[in-house]
Amino acid sequence: MPSSNRLVRFSLGALLYAVIGHAPRHLDRNITLLGRVIHGMELLSALPRGTAAMGFYDRPEQAVLIKSMRIAQDLPAAERSKLEILRTDTPLFQAITEAPRNRSGKWYKTAANYIDLCNVPVPVKTKTE
Repeated sequence: MPSSNRLVRFSLGALLYAVIGHAPRHLDRNITLLGRVIHGMELLSALPRGTAAMGFYDRPEQAVLIKSMRIAQDLPAAERSKLEILRTDTPLFQAITEAPRNRSGKWYKTAANYIDLCNVPVPVKTKTE
């Protein structure tokens, strides 16, 4: 987790919590979700971890300052990253979603018929013009 409220006295709750691994279900209905990173997660996951339990920063000098962040939808079209994102209303997307929903093979005794929203892969690539 790149940030910890314990380090900032007057944060006003404006710190970033980015899940970079498996989605922690205990946070459901306990935090407000802003959105989903569809491009650039590798930049967040490359940030150094803190030395406290679970990678938390326990000393202010460990914290990494993110100077700005903007929601793509709020940017003028000319300033947005040129990305191609697979539409979710297509048969291909349904097939991609079905694979992790009902994994098959000798190891799996029972199909789950379930996939967590945070674990639905959304294929994204840089648009070539």
